[in-house]
Amino acid sequence: MISIGTLFAVAVFVTVALAALPVLRPELTRGRGGRVLAFFALFIFPALLTAGGLTVHMEQAKSTEFCLSCHLMEPYGESLWTEDASFLAASHFQNRRVAQDSACYTCHTDYTMFGDVSAKWRGLRHVWVQVLGDPPPPEEIELYSSYNNRECLHCHGGARAYVENELHAEVLGELASGELSCLECHGPVHEVADVAERERWTPAGAPAGEGIDAEGEGIDEEDEADGEGGGDE
Repeated sequence: MISIGTLFAVAVFVTVALAALPVLRPELTRGRGGRVLAFFALFIFPALLTAGGLTVHMEQAKSTEFCLSCHLMEPYGESLWTEDASFLAASHFQNRRVAQDSACYTCHTDYTMFGDVSAKWRGLRHVWVQVLGDPPPPEEIELYSSYNNRECLHCHGGARAYVENELHAEVLGELASGELSCLECHGPVHEVADVAERERWTPAGAPAGEGIDAEGEGIDEEDEADGEGGGDE
């Protein structure tokens, strides 16, 4: 099956070729058909490609693989396999309470009308700091603002296990209003400072001596050791 990337590359090539025609052969625009071709080649097709490219990128940026492709995020990906079930991110990921291929986005987007835009804007801020700023070490990374209960309640709100929980029953109003944070009771979340020292959960059926990365791919222990002794970043 032809990938989206291949189709997009072909579309770009065709658009560039069409746009080159009125530039290299301006006499084509003397006729009505030539002017219509030039208008589409120079304005309509590039606009469609730009919109299409942004849409594809927005979707790809929701993947766990995309988020963890940044070196600073690798410890956060590793934390998803922490054996200790008290770690919030790990328990959600391992028990598939969130889709594993979009776990980061599921928990870190804003569930509002323009939540996707807000999430991608924060992503651009990450890129800005990474490329032009002075990024902190992974263990010192903090959210730009306090985590909103709205993101938790998007999935848990109204669920029987949530509303009938004795500990929740007395504070449902405070949780809904944000007066009381879910994270005051639930956590830790990632805590990556000591993630390399924590016991790692390996799903049943995984090959002996291998772990599983955030995308479900095997990681050989020898390869992990090689990676730890890699060159300078």
